[in-house]
Order: sequence, then C-alpha cells, then structure tokens
Amino acid sequence: MTQGTPRPTTPPSSMVFVIKLLVVSWFLVLVQASSSCNQLDRDSLLAFSRNISTPSPLNWSASVDCCQWEGIACDEDKQNGDLRVIHLVLPSRGLTGFIFPSLTNLTALSQLNLSHNRLSGNLPNQFFSLLNRLQILDLSYNRLSGELPPFVGNISSNTIQELDLSSNLFHGTLPPSLLQHLASAAAGGSLTSFNVSNNSFTGQIPTSLLCSNHNSSSSLRFLDYSSNDFSGIIQPGLGGCSKLEKFRAGFNFLSGPLPSDIFNVVSLIEISLPLNKLSGTIEGIVNLTNLTVLELYSNNFTGPLPLDIGKLSKLERLLLHANNLTGTLPPSLMNCVNLVMLDLRLNLLEGNLSAFNFSRLLKLTTLDLGNNTFTGILPPTLYACKSLKAVRLASNQLGGQISPDILGLQSLAFLSISTNNLTNATGALRLLMGLKNLSTLMLSQNFFNEMMPDDPNITHPDGFQKIQVLGLGGCNFTGQIPHWLVNLKKLEAIDLSYNKISGSIPPWLSTLPELFYIDLSFNNLTGIFPTELTTLPALTSQQAYDDVERTYLELPVFANANNVSQMQYNQISNLPPAIYLGNNSLNGSIPIEIGQLKVLHQLDLGHNKFSGSIPAEISNLINLEKLYLSGNQLSGEIPESLKSLHFLSVFSVASNDLQGPIPTGGQFDTFPPSSFEGNPQLCGSAVQRSCLPQQVATAGGHSSNKKLIIGFGIAACFGTVSFISVLIVWIISKRRINPGGEPDKVEPESISANSNSEVHPEVDKEASLVVLFPNKTNEIKDLTIFEILKATENFSQANIIGCGGFGLVYKATLPNGTTLAIKKLSGDLGLMEREFKAEVEALSTAQHENLVALQGYCVHEGFRLLIYTYMENGSLDYWLHEKADGPSQLDWPTRLKIAQGASCGLAYMHQICEPHIVHRDIKSSNILLDEKFKAYVADFGLARLILPYHTHVTTELVGTLGYIPPEYGQAWVATLRGDVYSFGVVMLELLTGRRPVDLSKPRMSRELVAWVHQMRSEGRQDQVSDPLLRGKGFEEEMLQVLDVACMCVSQNPFKRPSIRDVVEWLKNVGSSNQQMNKD
Repeated sequence: MTQGTPRPTTPPSSMVFVIKLLVVSWFLVLVQASSSCNQLDRDSLLAFSRNISTPSPLNWSASVDCCQWEGIACDEDKQNGDLRVIHLVLPSRGLTGFIFPSLTNLTALSQLNLSHNRLSGNLPNQFFSLLNRLQILDLSYNRLSGELPPFVGNISSNTIQELDLSSNLFHGTLPPSLLQHLASAAAGGSLTSFNVSNNSFTGQIPTSLLCSNHNSSSSLRFLDYSSNDFSGIIQPGLGGCSKLEKFRAGFNFLSGPLPSDIFNVVSLIEISLPLNKLSGTIEGIVNLTNLTVLELYSNNFTGPLPLDIGKLSKLERLLLHANNLTGTLPPSLMNCVNLVMLDLRLNLLEGNLSAFNFSRLLKLTTLDLGNNTFTGILPPTLYACKSLKAVRLASNQLGGQISPDILGLQSLAFLSISTNNLTNATGALRLLMGLKNLSTLMLSQNFFNEMMPDDPNITHPDGFQKIQVLGLGGCNFTGQIPHWLVNLKKLEAIDLSYNKISGSIPPWLSTLPELFYIDLSFNNLTGIFPTELTTLPALTSQQAYDDVERTYLELPVFANANNVSQMQYNQISNLPPAIYLGNNSLNGSIPIEIGQLKVLHQLDLGHNKFSGSIPAEISNLINLEKLYLSGNQLSGEIPESLKSLHFLSVFSVASNDLQGPIPTGGQFDTFPPSSFEGNPQLCGSAVQRSCLPQQVATAGGHSSNKKLIIGFGIAACFGTVSFISVLIVWIISKRRINPGGEPDKVEPESISANSNSEVHPEVDKEASLVVLFPNKTNEIKDLTIFEILKATENFSQANIIGCGGFGLVYKATLPNGTTLAIKKLSGDLGLMEREFKAEVEALSTAQHENLVALQGYCVHEGFRLLIYTYMENGSLDYWLHEKADGPSQLDWPTRLKIAQGASCGLAYMHQICEPHIVHRDIKSSNILLDEKFKAYVADFGLARLILPYHTHVTTELVGTLGYIPPEYGQAWVATLRGDVYSFGVVMLELLTGRRPVDLSKPRMSRELVAWVHQMRSEGRQDQVSDPLLRGKGFEEEMLQVLDVACMCVSQNPFKRPSIRDVVEWLKNVGSSNQQMNKD
C-alpha cells in the first residue's frame, strides 16, 4: 500500500453546531453581564411583592434577574443600555394586598395588567403618572376602593390605548385631570377603550370632555359606564367620538333624553342603556345603521317606534320593553332581517298585529309583544319564522282562531297567548298538539264561556307529549275536567282556575307522575277531596319530585297563584309544589291521608264546604308554607301539632266553627288575628279572648279519684272568691285614681295587629312615657304610648316589617320624620315588670357599632315594647333570598364586609358585654343592613326577657331550622359555640347564595351544611360559591372564608373556633399573614 501526503480533514457538521452554540451562549452571557434589570425597577418590584401575597409563590428571587421573573418583560433602554421593565402582567394570580406606590417608579412600563385578583385599598396618589408611557392598564375585577387620584404628568402624552377599572369599589367623581389626559389620548389616536363599569362612581357621565366635538378624530371604540351611580342627563359630546362602536351606561340613574349628537356616531354597533330614567323619543336612532344591539328597556321613553327603523338592518337584539312607547309596529321593521330577539313587552303599542309582515324575520328565535293593546288575529306571516322558540303575545286584544299554519313552527317550545279574545278552544288544542317541541302553553283568559275541550283526539296518538306547563284558567269554561289530560305524562303544572268547571275531581290525576302544581280554584267543583290525590308521585315522594325534569323557560311565566301578587318564574321548578282547590263546593271531611303529601308547599282548601275536624296529619307536611282552610264548616280544635310546621308563614282558618285554645309557640306566634276571625269559640291571645281553665286543660282521660274532684271543686270556689275580691279592690282603686270613671290608659285588648283598628281617642296623650336611653338619639326627646299608637296606626298590619318567635316588628314614622322599629313582644312574659325593666336596662348597655341600637322600651298593662333603630335596607335574608335582584347587588366585597361586621357584633356579645349574651337565634334574617350595607346583629338578648335563663347556658331552645347546631337536639342547651355554628351557616349563605334548607333542591343538596361538606370531600369546593360571584377574581378569598365557615359548622362543638378567632380570620382574609389553627 502506498502512503501519500495526508489531506486536511473537515470537522463533522455536528461538531460545527456545538461550536456555534457555545459561541452564541458565550455572547449571551456577555450581553447579560452588560445589560441586566434596572436596579430601581428591581427594587420597586420587590417592594410591591412584599405587600402582596399569592396562593402559590411568584418566585421573584433577588438572586435572579428581574427580567426573568413571572409576569415581567423587559426591553433595552437605548440611552444607558439597561433593561427596563415594560410589562407587568399577572392576571388571575390570586394576588391580595394593595398597590404599593413603588410601582410608579416603573417609568418605562407600557402594559400593567393585574386584573381578576383581590387587590384592595386606594390607588397611590401618583399612580396615574404611569399613563405617560402606559399603553394598557387593566385593574378590573379587584376590590380597589376610594376615589381615583388625579392625573400627574404630561396631559398631552397619548400612549394609553386601553384603560379598564371595572368591577371594583371605586367611588366619587372621575377626576377632570384624568379625563383631560384621556381626551388628549383619544384625540391623538391612541385611546380605544375606557371601562369603569360596576363601581360606585357618581356625577354625570363625562361625555362632553372625553368625546369633545373638537376631537372628531377620536379613536375611542368602547365606553362602558354601566352599573354605577351616575345621574343627570347624558351631556352632548358623544358625537365627537366618531369611531365609537359600543356605548354602555345601563343600571344607573340617568335621566332626560338621549343627546342628539349620539345619532351622528354611525360607527356604533351597540347601545345599552337599560334600567335608567331616560325619557323622550328614539326617532334619531335610525341613523345608526350599523347597530346590532339596542337595549333601552326599563326606561321612560315615549312616542312611536321610528317609521324608518328598518334602516337598522343589522340589528340582532332589539330590547325596548317596559317603556311608554306608543303607535303601531312600523312596516319597515320587517327589514331588520337579522333580528334574533325582539322584545317590546309592557308598552302602549297598538294596531292590527296581523297587518305586520313578519315573514322576512327568518332568524327570529324570541318574540315578546305581551302587555300591549294589539288587535286583529294572530299574524299569519309569523308562521314563516320557523326559527322561533318562544312567542308571547299575551295581554293584548287579539281575536279569531289559531290557524293550521302554526304547525310550521316546529321549533316552538314556549307559547303564551293568554288574556286575549281567541275562540274555538277545541280547535286550538287539536292544532297545537302537533307542535312536537312545545313544553309551555299558556292560553288562559280566552275562549270565554265555551265548553271545556273534551275531545279525546286532542292527545291522540302522541300530542302534547312534551307539555310541562298548561294554562287554561280564567276562560269561564263549562263542563268537567277533561280526561285527555291523563295522557300528558310530562305535565308538571296545570292551571284550570277561574272557570265554571263542575263535577268532581277525577282520581286519575294521581297517575300523572310529574305533576306537582295544580290550580283548580274558583270553579264549581263538587264532591269530596279524592284520597287518590294524596298519592301524587311528585308530591308524596321527594325522590320522584327530584327526578322531575328541570328546564329553564325561554321567557318567564307570570303566575298569579291563589289570587295573590303576581310572581315571575324563569324556571318551571321554581313554581311551588301546590294544590289550590279554594272557592269551590267541595264537601266531606279532609282526608287524613293528606299527610302523605310531604313535598307540598302550599295547600288551599278555603271557601268550600268541608266539615269535620282539621286532620292532625297535616303536621306531617313538613315543607308546608301556606295553608288556607278558611270559609268552611270545620269544627273541633286546631291541632296542637301544627305548630311543628316550621316553614308555615301563611295560615288561615277564619270563618269556621272551630273552638278551644289557639296553639302557641312556633309560627303560631306570628299569625295575625285575621287568621282566626269568625270562630267565636276560639280563645287565646291571638283573638284577645281568655281561655277558661277547662279549655286549656290537657286532655288525658277522666279520673275516678273523688279526692281529686273535690280538690278541684274547692280550688274553683276559692278561686272565684279570690277573683271577686280582687275585682272589687281593682274597681275601688280605679275610682280613686280616676273619679270621673273615664279610662286613662289603653286596655291590653285594644292593642291589636288588626289593620281595621283605630287609634283610641280616649288615651291620655301624655300618659305612659316611653323610657328612652340617654345618648341614643338626638331627634327624640320624649315619646309616649299614644305617639307610638299613632305612628304605627295602632299596630296596623300594613306597618309590619318583620316577624319571629319573639313577636312582630312594626315600622313607626314619627311626625318629625324619624323612623323607628317597634318590636311588640309576644310569648310567655314570665318576668315581673320590675325584673323586665332591669333586664332591658342591662341590655341597653350592650352598645357596639355592629349591634342594632336599643333606643328604649315601654311596659303598658300587659304588653311590652322595645324601640330600635330602623334599618333602611332590611335583613340579609331579604337581599339573599327574597329580593328579585338582591343577590346580584351583593358582590363579594360587600358580602365579606357583612360577614366581618356581623362577626364583630357577635364577638362583643360573647366576650365584652357583661354579662355575656348567648344570642340563640343567629340567622340571616337577624342580620340587618343600613343604607351602606353595614351589618348589625338584631334580636340579641331577647330570650332573657321572655324565657327562663341562667348566666352561662340558656335552656328552652330558641332557633330556626337550618341554623340549629346538632348538639341542641341532644342537650337542648344554648351555648356560645352554638352561636358560632349558626354564624357559620350564615357565612355559607353569603358564599353560596343558598338557603340553609332548600326543599326545591335535589335531596342530596337540600341541606346547605351537608351539601358543602359533600362538595369539599369530593374536591369540588370551587363549585360551592354563588355563580354570581364566580370569575371575578375573588376565588381564593372565598375559599378562605369557606374554610372558616366549615370550621364553625363542625359537628363537634369543641372543635369550633371561638368567635374571636373567627373575627381575626375574617379580618385577615386575603392577607399573607393569615394563620388558622385548625387543631
């Protein structure tokens, strides 16, 4: 082999790559060494981090360059080569704490996003100096508060593009200097979005400054002022925002007409101004041809719909309901071919509806024209809108018959044509059975004086198989309950009330497996209450009721159940399980089997011809809320067992032949005298008739013991003699006191809750001064019982603002405008007057900013009054569970504030007040709210005024179902730890928005405490919170309160924290130093 000169070798490609990688890495190291995070930026961020906490660490380590930290981005400063922080972006990181002033040192910052966290406190004074360089500022969904600081810096700088301060707790007016800067930025072409919605800002909307007519080149595209406290008119100026696309200012107190220049902003695609007090006409709206959403509902707009409204051909949602609009539907409306939802309900619109051409509105899914005065027949062109799912034409003046063409609406699930003048009920039902998806059909108050449709073919072979709600009430139908109803196996609610239906109630109603709401009232029904009705599956079995399909209604149903105020229902399951049979001619006895209807909430058997006794088995209806038995021929006594119905809020047995004592205790102490009137043989405090000894004696068989009989006889004789003696002494003493024989005091019987009572003129206006505690009020120097009688209209029912186990509470408005709350105590007033006064005087020393102030008291011949400060916003229970929009107005910061305040009041009672007070009935209805939603604990110490007590523990359980600690069922002793349990339930109410016991929920989620424990055990604690609170940045904070609440509701009372610990934990919710000793 011949060896030649060796050729030079080329390194392999892999080696070349490695060498290049090393060179690049070495270069980056050099760059990093020469350019690192600016020292001032680094120190400023560290100062900020020391004042916040997070569920998981940010890992902002001083040993790591700040440009590498989470949420931080840097860029090189061309002047000195430093890396400056340009982005601080930490949304939804669970940050708690406050915004430290050091952030204003980040002078190169272009983007600051701390949204969806739990930051609190005021913004630093120099905070808006950041706007000199910022492009995006987003602090939305925090709990920042206070007034906004003024802008500091160069007004003419124009870098800011988006400013979002929505969903915080800011208040006051928007600073003019800030608005001037934003106006400059808008005019300079940078600012596109400004959002301050969901705060408490006041004053006028600053359109004249932010959208000046001189800023015709304004770049603003999005303005949101909604859900604040802005008032006054919308000033001219919006015309200057020539590129504006969305303008929202709903849920404020705006008034006056829409500014004319808003109609020049042709770029607008959305205007949302609902729930204000705006007025005037909307004619100019037709110029905004790019609109897709127009929401002006719940205002005071007048005049007709614009004739040229068809120019708004891009409209998808037109919501103008609840105004005072007049005139007819303009023909051009049919050109709005993209409409998906059209709601003009509750206006003054009129005209022949069938003359309007709906046939071009092919995308329409929801149409609501109810509560107007439209005439004509059902519009034939409507049947071309095959996408329709919900139609309401109720409460108009439509007539004629339903056309077969309606069968083209096969997507229709909701149809309400109630309160019109339709005819041919049988024909209507034969047609409508062909709508296979129909689930809600409301035809009430039509077909007047026709026969009740009884054609068996109405449901043959498969008609109405999805019907859940059927309304045929108020038609004056004659005939009987039709047998074809037996085929509606999905039927859940039926209304046949206010007809002339005769015959008996058919037993086959009991075969409808999902029926839980029956209204047959105001008919001519005869016969007995069929015992088969007591076997209705959905009313006897909670499991069957829970299995009933729950569906949301496409449009709300308005029910006028039992002739009371109209209620709105958005979900079928919200209808109460009820049987209304009142105002018929039913007879016989009420069957004892009625006790099987354990799911029933409301039962009306009033104004019939029922006889016999009231079955004690009604006490088995543990969910019963309303019971009407008035206007019958019932006899015997009111069963004592009925007082075990803890949810019973309305009860009437008036106008019967009942006798004996009215039960006391439980809910019976809250029912007014009108519940029992018309029964002359009833006795008790409710009817102001004393019961004779034999009436209150406990039934227990006859004794053959002659000595016992003789003893009773002697006692009776002695008692009679004693009574006569006392009476003589009393008459003499009265004559001595008042020689003229005229009474100078109000008799106890004259103090009544009967609204028909009058203030008694014979009362001495100077008599019976109310004892007022010093330094409690400046407005009232003295007060008499006469003035209280006058202020409450002699304790009229109309002035009742609350009721409970301790008595009724009345609103009293004094001549000087001062409003008080007067509690008229009921129950066994066992304390002597001297002891009672001593107890009240002791209670008056319990003074704390979170306790309802006891201002005074009055003891006057058999009744006792307590005078309290009146709370404008009522109770927490009202806002969480009764007020329609209450929960949505209680955001999480407000709910936390309520929990913190109430805990402080309870802590004062438990630990500071001498002697310590066990409340014994902590619940949401005993937490009252002032006009700023500050919490006050009410009804503290009342048990000591009425029932026996001891210093450390209190016997004779007082409590409310759902709040009572488990150990009370064993020992019947109220303790401080029991109060803590009840307060834990209140915290769970605030967190979840649920009642402590909600029988409308499925069985496994009916009891709040058990449901929360179950959810936590399954790791689903994040799903416990009220849906209205989710997604707003408070999740971690709510979980912390959930932990506190769950410790309070521990089954073991000795594992519950003291109220002092609870106060401290709630105070530190969100703080990094929160420590909970769970041992």
